[in-house]
Amino acid sequence: MIEESLRQLEEQAREELAALSDSKLIQDLKTKYLGRKGLFAGLSARIAELPSVDEKRSAGQEINRVKQSLEAIFSEKESSLGDGAAKKAARFDVTMPGSSRRPGSLHPLTRTIVDLTSIFRKLGFSVVDGPEAETEYYNFEALNIPLEHPARDSFDTFYLENGKVLRSQTSPVQIRVMEKTRPPLKIVAPGKVYRPDAVDATHSFMFHQFEGLVIDEGISFADLKGILSRFASEFFGAGTKVRLRPSFFPFTEPSAEVDIWSPTRGWLEVLGCGMVHPNVLRAVKIDPEKYTGFAFGMGIERLTMLRYGVEDIRWFYENDTRFLRQFPS
Repeated sequence: MIEESLRQLEEQAREELAALSDSKLIQDLKTKYLGRKGLFAGLSARIAELPSVDEKRSAGQEINRVKQSLEAIFSEKESSLGDGAAKKAARFDVTMPGSSRRPGSLHPLTRTIVDLTSIFRKLGFSVVDGPEAETEYYNFEALNIPLEHPARDSFDTFYLENGKVLRSQTSPVQIRVMEKTRPPLKIVAPGKVYRPDAVDATHSFMFHQFEGLVIDEGISFADLKGILSRFASEFFGAGTKVRLRPSFFPFTEPSAEVDIWSPTRGWLEVLGCGMVHPNVLRAVKIDPEKYTGFAFGMGIERLTMLRYGVEDIRWFYENDTRFLRQFPS
C-alpha cells in the first residue's frame, strides 16, 4: 500500500513540476514534496506501521528510489532554468545602452547618378557603359588626341602593364557606341574615370563622370544649349541661369564651358561641352557632311558638392556614417 502511494506521489510530482517555469514556484513545490514536513516525509513515517520485516525492507527500498528520483527531477529542472537565465544574460547585457537600426540610404554620388539618368531618360537619352581599362586608340586617338598631344603624357594617365590605360574620361564609351550604331544617337554614359592627380579637397585619382552625346542630321549648338538649360533647371531648380563660355577640347569644335548662377557664390563652372569634332565622326565612319552632333561631360563629384554644399571630395570615400546620414533616402 505504501509502495503504491509512493509511485503515485512520484508521478504527481513530475506532472506538477512539468507545468512550472518560475523558480520560486518550483522551490515551493520541492518543499511540498521533499520538505521536512512534506508529503514524502509523511509516507516515510508510515513504514513503522508495516507488520513484517520484509514489508518494511521493500517499502524502505522504494522510499530510497522515489526520493532519489524526486531529487533528480527537481535538480534537473532547476539546472535547466539556471542555464536558460545564464544564456539570456550572456545574450542581453541590460547595462548596455540601447541601439537602433537605421534604414539604409543611397550614397550621395549614387543619388546624383540616379537623378541625372532620370532627367536625361525623360529627354529621350539611353544609358550606356563601357570598359574602364581601355586601349590608347579609344582613350586618345579616336577622340582626336594624337600621339604628340600633351594629354598623352604618362603623368596624365594611368598606363597598365598590358599596354592598356585606365580611361581618363568616359568619352571612349561614345566612340564604341558610334562604331556599332548608326545615327541618330542620343546616349549618356555615367562611370568611373582615373587620372594621377594629387588627392586634395577638390581632386581625386578616381572620380565619376557623366557624358552625353547626340548625333543626327541638322543638330546645332542651339540644340546643345537647350538640352543643358533643361538639365540645369531640372537638377538645380527652376529658373537656374546658365552661361556658356568659349573653351577648347580636342574632340569638340566649337567648345564651351558651362556655368550656373548661384545667388551666394556667383557663377560656378559645372561642365564642358561642344559640337562633335568632324575628325571624331570620321574615325567611326560617320559622314560629317551629313551628320552633326554635340557632346557634354560633367564631374559627378563636382555636381554633388555644389548641390549639397559639400566642401571636400574626400568625404565621399571615407565611409564616415556621420557624413552619410545627412543624405537619407
